[in-house]
Amino acid sequence: MQFGIFTVSDVTQDPTTGRTPSEGERIKAIVEIAKKTEEVGMDVFALGEHHNPPFFSSSPTTTLAYIAAQTETLLLSTATTLITTNDPVKIAEDYAMLQHLADGRVDLTMGRGNTGPVYPWFGKDIRDGIDLALENYALLQKLWREDFVDWQGKYRTPLQGFQSTPRPLDGVAPFVWHGSIRSPEIAEQAAFYGDGFFANNIFWPKEHYMRLIALYRQRFEHYGHGSADQAIVGLGGQVFMAKNSQDAVDQFRPYFDNAPVYGHGPSLEEFTEMTPLTVGSPQQVIDRYMAMREYYGDYQRQLFLMDHAGLPLKTVLEQLDILGGEVVPVLRKELDAKRPAHVPDGPTHASLVAKRNAERIAARDAEDSDTPSSKKSGAAFGLATKGA
Repeated sequence: MQFGIFTVSDVTQDPTTGRTPSEGERIKAIVEIAKKTEEVGMDVFALGEHHNPPFFSSSPTTTLAYIAAQTETLLLSTATTLITTNDPVKIAEDYAMLQHLADGRVDLTMGRGNTGPVYPWFGKDIRDGIDLALENYALLQKLWREDFVDWQGKYRTPLQGFQSTPRPLDGVAPFVWHGSIRSPEIAEQAAFYGDGFFANNIFWPKEHYMRLIALYRQRFEHYGHGSADQAIVGLGGQVFMAKNSQDAVDQFRPYFDNAPVYGHGPSLEEFTEMTPLTVGSPQQVIDRYMAMREYYGDYQRQLFLMDHAGLPLKTVLEQLDILGGEVVPVLRKELDAKRPAHVPDGPTHASLVAKRNAERIAARDAEDSDTPSSKKSGAAFGLATKGA
Protein backbone atom coordinates (compact mmCIF):
# COMPACT_ATOMS: atom_id res chain seq x y z
CA MET A 1 0.00 0.00 0.00
CA GLN A 2 1.18 3.51 -0.80
CA PHE A 3 1.28 6.26 1.81
CA GLY A 4 2.10 9.86 1.27
CA ILE A 5 1.40 13.56 1.61
CA PHE A 6 -0.66 15.94 -0.48
CA THR A 7 -0.73 19.70 -0.32
CA VAL A 8 -3.19 22.28 -1.57
CA SER A 9 -0.41 24.93 -1.57
CA ASP A 10 -2.23 27.52 0.51
CA VAL A 11 -0.40 30.60 1.78
CA THR A 12 -2.09 31.22 5.13
CA GLN A 13 -1.38 33.36 8.16
CA ASP A 14 -0.21 31.53 11.27
CA PRO A 15 -2.97 32.48 13.75
CA THR A 16 -0.66 32.00 16.74
CA THR A 17 1.92 34.55 15.54
CA GLY A 18 0.04 36.68 13.03
CA ARG A 19 2.78 36.07 10.47
CA THR A 20 2.01 35.14 6.86
CA PRO A 21 4.82 33.49 4.89
CA SER A 22 5.67 34.79 1.44
CA GLU A 23 4.88 32.77 -1.67
CA GLY A 24 8.59 32.12 -2.04
CA GLU A 25 8.83 30.77 1.50
CA ARG A 26 5.91 28.43 0.94
CA ILE A 27 7.33 27.18 -2.35
CA LYS A 28 10.65 26.37 -0.70
CA ALA A 29 8.79 24.82 2.24
CA ILE A 30 6.92 22.48 -0.11
CA VAL A 31 10.23 21.20 -1.45
CA GLU A 32 11.44 20.51 2.10
CA ILE A 33 8.18 18.74 2.95
CA ALA A 34 8.49 16.53 -0.13
CA LYS A 35 12.08 15.59 0.72
CA LYS A 36 11.02 14.85 4.29
CA THR A 37 8.22 12.63 2.99
CA GLU A 38 10.81 10.42 1.32
CA GLU A 39 13.20 10.61 4.27
CA VAL A 40 10.63 9.22 6.72
CA GLY A 41 9.81 6.29 4.47
CA MET A 42 6.60 7.31 2.74
CA ASP A 43 5.93 6.71 -0.94
CA VAL A 44 4.04 9.60 -2.54
CA PHE A 45 4.05 13.39 -2.64
CA ALA A 46 1.15 15.09 -4.42
CA LEU A 47 0.75 18.77 -5.27
CA GLY A 48 -2.49 20.53 -6.18
CA GLU A 49 -3.12 22.95 -9.04
CA HIS A 50 -4.60 26.40 -8.41
CA HIS A 51 -4.60 29.67 -10.31
CA ASN A 52 -5.76 32.05 -7.60
CA PRO A 53 -4.65 33.34 -4.20
CA PRO A 54 -4.17 32.22 -1.50
CA PHE A 55 -2.63 29.29 -3.40
CA PHE A 56 0.69 29.32 -5.24
CA SER A 57 0.75 26.08 -7.22
CA SER A 58 -0.13 27.18 -10.74
CA SER A 59 2.54 24.97 -12.35
CA PRO A 60 2.76 21.58 -10.58
CA THR A 61 5.09 20.01 -13.15
CA THR A 62 7.73 22.70 -12.58
CA THR A 63 7.73 22.10 -8.83
CA LEU A 64 7.57 18.32 -9.13
CA ALA A 65 10.47 18.26 -11.59
CA TYR A 66 12.56 20.24 -9.11
CA ILE A 67 11.61 17.78 -6.37
CA ALA A 68 12.39 14.83 -8.65
CA ALA A 69 15.97 16.07 -8.99
CA GLN A 70 16.38 15.98 -5.21
CA THR A 71 14.74 12.64 -4.44
CA GLU A 72 15.35 9.03 -5.40
CA THR A 73 12.32 6.89 -4.63
CA LEU A 74 9.47 9.34 -4.05
CA LEU A 75 6.51 8.92 -6.40
CA LEU A 76 5.44 12.37 -7.61
CA SER A 77 1.78 13.06 -8.22
CA THR A 78 -0.81 15.79 -8.35
CA ALA A 79 -3.64 16.33 -5.92
CA THR A 80 -5.50 17.84 -8.89
CA THR A 81 -4.62 18.38 -12.52
CA LEU A 82 -7.38 20.50 -14.05
CA ILE A 83 -8.58 18.37 -16.96
CA THR A 84 -11.35 20.88 -17.70
CA THR A 85 -9.35 24.07 -18.24
CA ASN A 86 -5.94 22.75 -19.32
CA ASP A 87 -5.36 21.79 -22.94
CA PRO A 88 -5.05 17.98 -23.14
CA VAL A 89 -2.16 18.40 -25.57
CA LYS A 90 -0.22 20.39 -22.98
CA ILE A 91 -1.04 17.88 -20.25
CA ALA A 92 0.20 15.04 -22.46
CA GLU A 93 3.47 16.83 -23.15
CA ASP A 94 4.12 18.22 -19.68
CA TYR A 95 3.58 14.98 -17.79
CA ALA A 96 5.44 12.82 -20.30
CA MET A 97 8.38 15.20 -19.92
CA LEU A 98 8.15 14.97 -16.14
CA GLN A 99 7.89 11.19 -16.42
CA HIS A 100 11.21 11.05 -18.30
CA LEU A 101 12.97 13.43 -15.91
CA ALA A 102 11.77 11.47 -12.88
CA ASP A 103 12.58 8.03 -14.37
CA GLY A 104 8.94 7.03 -14.26
CA ARG A 105 8.17 8.21 -10.71
CA VAL A 106 5.07 10.08 -11.85
CA ASP A 107 1.32 9.72 -11.84
CA LEU A 108 -1.45 12.31 -11.69
CA THR A 109 -4.97 12.93 -10.45
CA MET A 110 -7.44 14.44 -12.88
CA GLY A 111 -10.10 16.72 -11.47
CA ARG A 112 -12.31 19.72 -12.10
CA GLY A 113 -11.08 21.66 -9.08
CA ASN A 114 -13.26 23.60 -6.67
CA THR A 115 -12.76 27.16 -7.95
CA GLY A 116 -15.58 28.18 -10.29
CA PRO A 117 -13.95 31.35 -11.68
CA VAL A 118 -11.07 29.33 -13.15
CA TYR A 119 -13.28 28.39 -16.11
CA PRO A 120 -13.64 31.87 -17.67
CA TRP A 121 -9.99 32.63 -16.87
CA PHE A 122 -9.12 29.90 -19.37
CA GLY A 123 -11.95 30.59 -21.81
CA LYS A 124 -14.27 27.83 -20.61
CA ASP A 125 -17.81 27.66 -19.23
CA ILE A 126 -18.34 25.97 -15.86
CA ARG A 127 -21.65 24.60 -17.13
CA ASP A 128 -19.60 22.41 -19.49
CA GLY A 129 -17.49 21.04 -16.64
CA ILE A 130 -18.44 17.37 -16.84
CA ASP A 131 -18.47 17.31 -20.65
CA LEU A 132 -15.05 18.99 -20.74
CA ALA A 133 -13.68 16.42 -18.31
CA LEU A 134 -14.95 13.54 -20.43
CA GLU A 135 -13.90 14.89 -23.83
CA ASN A 136 -10.51 16.22 -22.76
CA TYR A 137 -9.56 12.99 -21.06
CA ALA A 138 -10.58 10.92 -24.07
CA LEU A 139 -8.21 13.03 -26.15
CA LEU A 140 -5.42 12.75 -23.58
CA GLN A 141 -5.70 8.97 -23.70
CA LYS A 142 -5.29 8.99 -27.49
CA LEU A 143 -2.33 11.37 -27.34
CA TRP A 144 -0.48 9.09 -24.94
CA ARG A 145 -1.38 5.80 -26.62
CA GLU A 146 -1.32 6.60 -30.32
CA ASP A 147 1.71 7.93 -32.17
CA PHE A 148 -0.32 10.03 -34.59
CA VAL A 149 -3.70 11.41 -33.63
CA ASP A 150 -6.63 12.61 -35.69
CA TRP A 151 -9.19 14.30 -33.48
CA GLN A 152 -12.48 16.13 -33.87
CA GLY A 153 -14.28 17.29 -30.72
CA LYS A 154 -16.53 20.03 -29.44
CA TYR A 155 -14.24 22.01 -27.16
CA ARG A 156 -10.95 22.45 -29.03
CA THR A 157 -9.66 22.79 -32.57
CA PRO A 158 -9.25 19.55 -34.55
CA LEU A 159 -5.98 17.64 -34.76
CA GLN A 160 -4.67 15.95 -37.90
CA GLY A 161 -1.75 13.56 -37.71
CA PHE A 162 -0.54 15.21 -34.51
CA GLN A 163 2.13 13.58 -32.35
CA SER A 164 2.75 14.84 -28.82
CA THR A 165 6.35 14.86 -27.66
CA PRO A 166 8.08 13.39 -25.81
CA ARG A 167 6.36 10.05 -26.05
CA PRO A 168 5.59 8.38 -22.69
CA LEU A 169 8.55 6.66 -21.04
CA ASP A 170 8.91 3.03 -22.19
CA GLY A 171 5.73 3.51 -24.21
CA VAL A 172 3.65 3.46 -21.00
CA ALA A 173 1.61 6.51 -19.98
CA PRO A 174 1.60 7.75 -16.39
CA PHE A 175 -1.06 6.15 -14.24
CA VAL A 176 -4.13 8.32 -13.81
CA TRP A 177 -6.40 8.73 -10.82
CA HIS A 178 -9.72 10.52 -11.26
CA GLY A 179 -10.51 12.68 -8.26
CA SER A 180 -14.05 13.55 -7.26
CA ILE A 181 -15.93 14.48 -4.12
CA ARG A 182 -19.43 14.55 -5.59
CA SER A 183 -19.74 13.44 -9.24
CA PRO A 184 -20.83 9.90 -10.19
CA GLU A 185 -19.92 10.71 -13.81
CA ILE A 186 -16.26 10.90 -12.80
CA ALA A 187 -16.46 7.59 -10.93
CA GLU A 188 -17.94 6.13 -14.11
CA GLN A 189 -15.14 7.63 -16.20
CA ALA A 190 -12.46 6.14 -13.96
CA ALA A 191 -14.12 2.74 -14.14
CA PHE A 192 -14.50 2.85 -17.94
CA TYR A 193 -10.79 3.34 -18.50
CA GLY A 194 -9.70 1.01 -15.70
CA ASP A 195 -7.98 3.94 -13.98
CA GLY A 196 -7.81 4.75 -10.28
CA PHE A 197 -10.46 6.64 -8.33
CA PHE A 198 -9.28 9.07 -5.64
CA ALA A 199 -11.91 10.11 -3.12
CA ASN A 200 -10.59 13.10 -1.23
CA ASN A 201 -12.86 12.37 1.67
CA ILE A 202 -11.75 15.18 3.96
CA PHE A 203 -14.87 17.33 4.02
CA TRP A 204 -18.00 15.19 4.08
CA PRO A 205 -19.23 12.16 6.08
CA LYS A 206 -17.99 8.74 5.03
CA GLU A 207 -21.40 7.57 3.78
CA HIS A 208 -21.20 9.96 0.83
CA TYR A 209 -17.84 8.59 -0.32
CA MET A 210 -18.84 5.01 0.35
CA ARG A 211 -21.56 5.40 -2.30
CA LEU A 212 -19.17 6.92 -4.85
CA ILE A 213 -16.51 4.26 -4.30
CA ALA A 214 -19.07 1.45 -4.44
CA LEU A 215 -20.31 2.79 -7.78
CA TYR A 216 -16.76 2.98 -9.12
CA ARG A 217 -16.00 -0.59 -8.02
CA GLN A 218 -19.21 -1.93 -9.55
CA ARG A 219 -18.55 -0.23 -12.90
CA PHE A 220 -14.86 -1.22 -12.88
CA GLU A 221 -15.98 -4.84 -12.81
CA HIS A 222 -18.71 -4.16 -15.38
CA TYR A 223 -16.12 -2.93 -17.89
CA GLY A 224 -14.03 -6.07 -17.46
CA HIS A 225 -10.98 -4.69 -15.69
CA GLY A 226 -11.19 -7.15 -12.80
CA SER A 227 -13.40 -7.88 -9.84
CA ALA A 228 -14.87 -5.01 -7.87
CA ASP A 229 -12.43 -5.51 -5.01
CA GLN A 230 -9.51 -5.18 -7.43
CA ALA A 231 -10.45 -1.62 -8.40
CA ILE A 232 -7.77 0.98 -7.58
CA VAL A 233 -8.91 3.32 -4.80
CA GLY A 234 -7.16 6.19 -3.05
CA LEU A 235 -8.28 8.22 -0.02
CA GLY A 236 -7.43 11.56 1.51
CA GLY A 237 -6.86 12.20 5.19
CA GLN A 238 -5.86 14.80 7.79
CA VAL A 239 -4.11 14.32 11.11
CA PHE A 240 -2.36 16.28 13.84
CA MET A 241 -0.58 14.41 16.59
CA ALA A 242 1.10 14.74 19.96
CA LYS A 243 2.10 12.14 22.53
CA ASN A 244 -0.75 13.37 24.70
CA SER A 245 -4.01 13.67 22.79
CA GLN A 246 -5.17 16.77 24.68
CA ASP A 247 -1.92 18.52 23.80
CA ALA A 248 -2.62 17.78 20.13
CA VAL A 249 -6.09 19.29 20.42
CA ASP A 250 -4.82 22.39 22.20
CA GLN A 251 -2.03 22.96 19.66
CA PHE A 252 -4.15 22.41 16.58
CA ARG A 253 -7.35 24.21 17.60
CA PRO A 254 -6.27 27.78 16.68
CA TYR A 255 -5.21 26.58 13.23
CA PHE A 256 -8.47 24.74 12.70
CA ASP A 257 -10.61 27.60 13.95
CA ASN A 258 -9.02 30.07 11.53
CA ALA A 259 -8.44 27.82 8.51
CA PRO A 260 -9.64 29.43 5.23
CA VAL A 261 -11.56 26.33 4.18
CA TYR A 262 -13.43 25.22 7.30
CA GLY A 263 -12.61 27.81 9.94
CA HIS A 264 -15.51 29.52 11.72
CA GLY A 265 -17.76 26.62 10.74
CA PRO A 266 -18.25 23.31 12.58
CA SER A 267 -16.28 22.91 15.77
CA LEU A 268 -13.09 20.87 15.80
CA GLU A 269 -14.94 18.13 17.69
CA GLU A 270 -17.82 18.08 15.19
CA PHE A 271 -15.47 18.03 12.22
CA THR A 272 -13.34 15.18 13.57
CA GLU A 273 -16.49 13.16 14.19
CA MET A 274 -17.83 13.69 10.66
CA THR A 275 -14.60 13.44 8.64
CA PRO A 276 -11.23 11.60 8.74
CA LEU A 277 -9.55 14.56 10.50
CA THR A 278 -7.94 12.97 13.56
CA VAL A 279 -6.34 15.13 16.24
CA GLY A 280 -4.78 13.13 19.03
CA SER A 281 -2.13 10.52 19.78
CA PRO A 282 -0.40 8.36 17.15
CA GLN A 283 -2.39 5.36 18.37
CA GLN A 284 -5.65 7.21 17.83
CA VAL A 285 -4.58 7.92 14.25
CA ILE A 286 -3.68 4.28 13.72
CA ASP A 287 -7.04 3.12 15.05
CA ARG A 288 -8.96 5.64 12.94
CA TYR A 289 -7.24 4.82 9.67
CA MET A 290 -7.25 1.06 10.20
CA ALA A 291 -11.05 1.42 10.17
CA MET A 292 -11.06 2.95 6.66
CA ARG A 293 -10.81 -0.53 5.18
CA GLU A 294 -14.12 -1.45 6.85
CA TYR A 295 -15.90 1.41 5.09
CA TYR A 296 -14.23 1.46 1.67
CA GLY A 297 -12.71 -1.99 1.21
CA ASP A 298 -9.06 -2.72 0.51
CA TYR A 299 -7.49 0.28 -1.10
CA GLN A 300 -4.14 1.21 -2.58
CA ARG A 301 -3.23 4.77 -1.57
CA GLN A 302 -3.63 6.88 1.55
CA LEU A 303 -2.56 10.52 1.38
CA PHE A 304 -2.53 12.98 4.29
CA LEU A 305 -2.91 16.76 4.24
CA MET A 306 -0.42 18.08 6.81
CA ASP A 307 0.80 21.56 5.86
CA HIS A 308 -2.37 23.64 5.62
CA ALA A 309 -4.03 26.35 7.73
CA GLY A 310 -0.86 28.28 8.46
CA LEU A 311 1.04 25.53 10.29
CA PRO A 312 4.72 26.51 10.33
CA LEU A 313 7.24 24.38 8.46
CA LYS A 314 8.98 23.25 11.65
CA THR A 315 5.69 21.87 12.99
CA VAL A 316 4.86 20.12 9.71
CA LEU A 317 8.27 18.41 9.62
CA GLU A 318 7.81 17.27 13.21
CA GLN A 319 4.40 15.86 12.28
CA LEU A 320 5.96 13.97 9.37
CA ASP A 321 8.50 12.43 11.73
CA ILE A 322 5.65 11.08 13.86
CA LEU A 323 3.58 9.99 10.88
CA GLY A 324 6.45 8.23 9.12
CA GLY A 325 8.06 6.86 12.25
CA GLU A 326 5.13 5.71 14.40
CA VAL A 327 1.96 5.58 12.33
CA VAL A 328 2.61 4.56 8.71
CA PRO A 329 4.77 1.50 9.50
CA VAL A 330 1.95 0.05 11.59
CA LEU A 331 -0.75 0.89 9.06
CA ARG A 332 1.33 -0.49 6.18
CA LYS A 333 2.04 -3.76 7.97
CA GLU A 334 -1.51 -4.31 9.17
CA LEU A 335 -3.34 -3.25 6.00
CA ASP A 336 -0.99 -5.19 3.71
CA ALA A 337 -1.47 -8.29 5.86
CA LYS A 338 -5.24 -8.00 5.55
CA ARG A 339 -5.28 -7.40 1.79
CA PRO A 340 -6.12 -10.60 -0.17
CA ALA A 341 -3.50 -11.82 -2.63
CA HIS A 342 -5.67 -11.06 -5.67
CA VAL A 343 -6.08 -7.38 -4.74
CA PRO A 344 -3.28 -5.35 -6.35
CA ASP A 345 -0.87 -3.01 -4.64
CA GLY A 346 -0.61 0.64 -5.63
CA PRO A 347 0.45 1.17 -9.26
CA THR A 348 3.99 2.18 -10.20
CA HIS A 349 5.71 2.68 -13.55
CA ALA A 350 7.47 -0.67 -13.14
CA SER A 351 4.21 -2.49 -12.45
CA LEU A 352 2.55 -0.84 -15.47
CA VAL A 353 5.43 -1.82 -17.76
CA ALA A 354 5.30 -5.38 -16.44
CA LYS A 355 1.54 -5.50 -17.03
CA ARG A 356 1.93 -4.19 -20.58
CA ASN A 357 4.62 -6.77 -21.35
CA ALA A 358 2.51 -9.60 -19.92
CA GLU A 359 -0.46 -8.52 -22.05
CA ARG A 360 1.72 -8.50 -25.16
CA ILE A 361 2.98 -12.01 -24.44
CA ALA A 362 -0.56 -13.26 -23.79
CA ALA A 363 -1.78 -11.71 -27.03
CA ARG A 364 1.08 -13.23 -28.99
CA ASP A 365 0.47 -16.65 -27.44
CA ALA A 366 -3.23 -16.40 -28.29
CA GLU A 367 -2.41 -15.47 -31.86
CA ASP A 368 0.00 -18.39 -32.16
CA SER A 369 -2.58 -20.83 -30.80
CA ASP A 370 -5.06 -19.67 -33.46
CA THR A 371 -2.55 -20.23 -36.28
CA PRO A 372 -2.67 -23.70 -37.92
CA SER A 373 0.58 -25.62 -37.53
CA SER A 374 1.06 -25.79 -41.32
CA LYS A 375 0.93 -22.01 -41.54
CA LYS A 376 3.39 -21.72 -38.64
CA SER A 377 5.80 -24.07 -40.41
CA GLY A 378 5.39 -22.21 -43.67
CA ALA A 379 5.99 -18.90 -42.01
CA ALA A 380 9.09 -20.22 -40.31
CA PHE A 381 10.32 -21.70 -43.61
CA GLY A 382 9.72 -18.43 -45.41
CA LEU A 383 11.75 -16.54 -42.86
CA ALA A 384 14.53 -19.11 -43.07
CA THR A 385 14.76 -19.06 -46.87
CA LYS A 386 14.48 -15.28 -46.97
CA GLY A 387 17.56 -15.07 -44.78
CA ALA A 388 19.49 -17.66 -46.78
